[in-house]
Amino acid sequence: MQGLPARLIQDGLLDERAMVQAMTEAKEAHTSLVGHLVSQGLADAREIAIAASQEFGVPLLDLDALQPDLETVRLVSDKLLQKHRVLPLIKRGKRLFVAVSDPTNLHALDEIRFQTGLSVEAIIVEEDKLQRVGSKAIEQVDAQMPSLGEEDLDLENLDVTSGEDDGEREAVGRDDVEDAPIVRFVNKVMLDAIKKGASDIHFEPYEKTYRIRLRLDGHLKELAAPPVQLANKISARIKVMSRLDIAERRIPQDGRIKMRISKNRAIDFRVSTCPTLFGEKIVARILDPSSAMLGIDALGYEPAQKDLYMKALAQPHGMILVTGPTGSGKTVSLYTGLNILNTEGTNISTAEDPAEINLPGVNQVNVNPKVGLTFASALRAFLRQDPDVIMVGEIRDLETAEIAIKAAQTGHLVLSTLHTNDAPKTLTRMVDMGVKPYAIATSVSLIIAQRLARRLCSHCKTPMDMPPEALLKEGFREEDIAAGIRIYKPVGCSQCTDGYKGRTGLYQVMPVSEEIQKIILQDGNAVDIAAQSAAEGIWDLRRSGLEKVKAGITSLDEVNQCTVE
Repeated sequence: MQGLPARLIQDGLLDERAMVQAMTEAKEAHTSLVGHLVSQGLADAREIAIAASQEFGVPLLDLDALQPDLETVRLVSDKLLQKHRVLPLIKRGKRLFVAVSDPTNLHALDEIRFQTGLSVEAIIVEEDKLQRVGSKAIEQVDAQMPSLGEEDLDLENLDVTSGEDDGEREAVGRDDVEDAPIVRFVNKVMLDAIKKGASDIHFEPYEKTYRIRLRLDGHLKELAAPPVQLANKISARIKVMSRLDIAERRIPQDGRIKMRISKNRAIDFRVSTCPTLFGEKIVARILDPSSAMLGIDALGYEPAQKDLYMKALAQPHGMILVTGPTGSGKTVSLYTGLNILNTEGTNISTAEDPAEINLPGVNQVNVNPKVGLTFASALRAFLRQDPDVIMVGEIRDLETAEIAIKAAQTGHLVLSTLHTNDAPKTLTRMVDMGVKPYAIATSVSLIIAQRLARRLCSHCKTPMDMPPEALLKEGFREEDIAAGIRIYKPVGCSQCTDGYKGRTGLYQVMPVSEEIQKIILQDGNAVDIAAQSAAEGIWDLRRSGLEKVKAGITSLDEVNQCTVE
């Protein structure tokens, strides 16, 4: 007998007979000797760790004194971590330090070395702490984002359903399309898109090429260019996953995909096909329910703006309008508000086209004009359902606007969106739709105009010099310049895309004050409302953006793209 068993006998932790029996039982149970000794109470985990450290000359670490780096844990698949009972702790250059309780398990270190391509060094820890801390770390990684390497997930047999609530929820397997490499490729593209934080995937066929692009932080970036001969197979696979008609290529189709990527995480895709000259272009919008659970503090509201929004949400009635172009984050802002209101004592109903985020506790309706279920008809039904809060996906016509205003005037809190450039223009847009000024003045309580600007990467952003005259021209105030402004520009590194990573909101949060109500009743225009709003200290989108530049959150170029001077 040699190695760790001999050392444990020598140190008096077990006698030879007990050790032989333990080794036999561990082998029969297909578990490690250390794990068996600790789980059966045959030896103390701390004493085993000390003996192993001394025997093999490997450093000993108290795992309670170190917080595992989740990014490092993600480097190794859950399957390997659970199989070998190890935990990656920290990465230094090309070296990966891995916590083990049994340093003789060389097979585990070899598998991790093969998967990561890194030099693996063992650190001995106590078995019981390894199990407790390791399980917690895996749960945290799984809750945030599972490792998406090809080795980590069975790309051909992911749990994929059509996302339709038809009661069947039949899984989409590789039998639907016989070409397994295409199944694997499409799954990999979708998983890569989730991993990179993309909002949309574009599958685009051309005469001689085929292109797949991701929309990252609002900008399209090419992900892959597969052979153009695969265009029809890729299209067919996506349509199968979405439960669309594969044979129909002449008209647009819409569908949904639900992809379960872990035990407690599922991602929805809203799929749209459109026939083009050289095949069907397909766009898949990625709908991550966790985006609605970020909380209002993560959206980028300034403290005063957040207070105004929270105050409006606390009102028992009235209308909150969120405005901005497509892709400006209106849905997330609305759902964040709904999540705050979503309590046991509140009845919330929403009408959307379609419902992008599933929020438990909220009654969500997909409008379907083909069968007569419009925003207006859904609203009428809601008013007979004893609602407290109503959310309308978009006010598109006079009928919907009038019903929503009536609801806001009769004791309901109404949330909705409009497509206008800023908050003051929202009020005049409603007048243009035919809504009576007095109805607007007495019902609308708050308007939020918003844009999404890319965040500068914290790893590589660098200060830039601008003369005071240029800063004044951009809109900064003299007192800002006197106080010393430091603005940053993007650089680009391995941690980001072109110097940016993530997005933040730029907001104009305008309460409808008594003075603004008077302007509306006197048929004032958007310029008059904007002037009054500024006099009341409300920041416009430009000012909100400049504050983000001052704080080093985004760049001046990004704000110039999102707002007008």
